[in-house]
Amino acid sequence: MSDLPVAGEKAPAFKAESHLGPIDLDTLKGKNVVLYFYPKDNTPGCTVEAQDFRDRYEQFQALNTEIIGVSRDSLKTHTNFSNKHELPFPLIADPEEQLCNQFGVMKLKNMYGKQVRGIERSTFLINSQGILVKEWRGLKVPGHADKVLEAIKEIV
Repeated sequence: MSDLPVAGEKAPAFKAESHLGPIDLDTLKGKNVVLYFYPKDNTPGCTVEAQDFRDRYEQFQALNTEIIGVSRDSLKTHTNFSNKHELPFPLIADPEEQLCNQFGVMKLKNMYGKQVRGIERSTFLINSQGILVKEWRGLKVPGHADKVLEAIKEIV
């Protein structure tokens, strides 16, 4: 039996520190939430993904949707990454992998022929009532932010 979140059920409650201050999922009720997990700040794919969400931020906001990024990087690294790429949304620091484990995004991956444990790029869409409505796991970055935007248009 798995404790992982399932589409159609209440998303796991969480409180976490972001580079913009504390985030509590309960205080975001009434808004849709895009919670996206990514491997590492300042790597090519993660930078493009953050920029894609940034470039569509106003469209997400117009649909009553908050974007929150999560990785195992530190608050300091998040601040530098956010400032460098002018990201308008918070980045949660999860070095203890608490949130990563709640959402089941930690996986063994092959990197240069070695097995390493890391974040599987994943996005979760939580509606304004706190219900997980859609998830994308092991996703590819190109076009992903647009897919998330389209999914939100279907639920509002």
